[in-house]
Amino acid sequence: MRKPLLLVVAIVLLVAGLWGMRVVQQPPPPQFAPSLTQGTDVAAAPAALPDAGRKQADPLPAFLPEEARQTIALIQRGGPYPHKQDGSVFGNRERQLPQRPRGYYHEYTVDTPGLNHRGAKRIVTGGAPPEAWYYTDDHYDSFRSFEVPAAGERHE
Repeated sequence: MRKPLLLVVAIVLLVAGLWGMRVVQQPPPPQFAPSLTQGTDVAAAPAALPDAGRKQADPLPAFLPEEARQTIALIQRGGPYPHKQDGSVFGNRERQLPQRPRGYYHEYTVDTPGLNHRGAKRIVTGGAPPEAWYYTDDHYDSFRSFEVPAAGERHE
């Protein structure tokens, strides 16, 4: 009675081992990294799946609206800016961004279609030329950090 039981156990282990080898040899499904939180309420969101109609090689994160992309291009060119406040020093009074000396941060308007005023969307940069980039769509209540390739740099 004991030998048939051992034979069944051996067959089950053999089948399980072969099944396990089959699973290991298959490529894993694609996974996307979750957003990371840095410091206080500043999230670094890596590029996720591109939106429909956007180029797959787009180095900017999907959470940025098209208008933010236009603002980034203006910042990289040095203007001209559509709003007189664009390029002004951002004081970080809300202390949502890492503490830096006054004058390190500058703010730029991100237009909101349909509004006849500046709205709540901004890009705040740090450094000159910018080495840190942040986006807010709630007028400085929260920020998302992102990276921008140097002007003219290609990503494929």
